[in-house]
Amino acid sequence: MNVHSAVLEPIEPEDSDPNMVRVRALFISDLHLGTRGCQAEKILDFLRRYEADMIYLVGDIVDGWQLKTGWYWPQSHNDVVQKLLRKARKGSRMIYVPGNHDEFMRDFYGIHFGGIEVIDKTIHVTADGKRYLVIHGDLFDVVIRHARWLALLGNHAYDLAIALNTHFNRIRRLFGLPYWSLSRWIKLKVKNAVNFIGEFEQTLTAEGRRQHVDGVICGHIHHPVIRSFDGLRYVNCGDWVESCTAAVEHFDGQLEIVEWVAADSSPANSSGLSRTDPAQPVSPQVPVSISAASGPLS
Repeated sequence: MNVHSAVLEPIEPEDSDPNMVRVRALFISDLHLGTRGCQAEKILDFLRRYEADMIYLVGDIVDGWQLKTGWYWPQSHNDVVQKLLRKARKGSRMIYVPGNHDEFMRDFYGIHFGGIEVIDKTIHVTADGKRYLVIHGDLFDVVIRHARWLALLGNHAYDLAIALNTHFNRIRRLFGLPYWSLSRWIKLKVKNAVNFIGEFEQTLTAEGRRQHVDGVICGHIHHPVIRSFDGLRYVNCGDWVESCTAAVEHFDGQLEIVEWVAADSSPANSSGLSRTDPAQPVSPQVPVSISAASGPLS
């Protein structure tokens, strides 16, 4: 399949909100709209505060797997879709790279929906001239690619973890404690999961070398990070079920992962705050910069 290349054009500000954060490009993945685990209110708050010339939807935006088994689509999920469409109408160039949960969109490559272009993968060129392959990443997940029934079984197990996590955090809120992700903790603590994450990262960076790019930006495994592998940059956007993260490119070409931790957060506080251990809970008061492209994150 052909790899498209994205060209940026400046846009007019969406509104005059003094708290609006302007970035050159925004990369969001794994919203999983249509599931109860989707944190749609945080997505909306983040989109209200961030404005970008280019927005990449890096797969699993709508969870078609879940919608096939049972319809769940509250107003907040519809509001997220409307907000994205409004940004496209206001001038943000928007590219949708489907994942495995929204694989039905793969039937529409090359088609525009309300200003959103659907393609299988693309090359993003940063302000400092670096070339990044943007791809969801599921095609490099051996389980999903070669044994779909195992992937579906894992999906049900993951849904169970999310359900347990929802009830667990309801109890934490009663005691005034911040959000904590059970499934995220499990992924980081279980040896096999850690091994899988490492293998996924290595596989994606190998594809980046094959494509002769400087880095790869992806989603899929819900593990936000920026790190380097022998000079090639690996960026994972994370998700909006567990980590509530997005990757952004600033106007100097620097890449950063920002975690949105509360609906009343101020993005002005996002710079200067870092967290290198995603397993630890964070304060629900400010968005957090997890990592920047100035160096690898181990």
